[in-house]
Amino acid sequence: MLLSTTDVVAGKVIDKTLGLVKGNSVQSRHIGRDMMAGLRNIVGGEMKEYAEMLVRSRELATRAMEQEAQRLGADAIVAIRFSTSSVMDGTSEVLAYGTAVKLKG
Repeated sequence: MLLSTTDVVAGKVIDKTLGLVKGNSVQSRHIGRDMMAGLRNIVGGEMKEYAEMLVRSRELATRAMEQEAQRLGADAIVAIRFSTSSVMDGTSEVLAYGTAVKLKG
């Protein structure tokens, strides 16, 4: 599956647009991670625990989006975007979405 944040796939021609595909992941904070992040908030520095959580969440959302595109018979997903939001206190959602397409050849 080819993935692109642009509207095209370099060197390929889009034959058919199959539609919107999406995937999401909701992650909750972990008490141990919260304590470490709280300390970093006081003394400064990167909150690696949250960064790792969001990386994992993006990976899960992307995988779910790819699976939806595969069910449609897509060769690629173009115009991919990511959105992050807070669902409720202590949780974060990552949404990945794009357009599933069939390529010529």
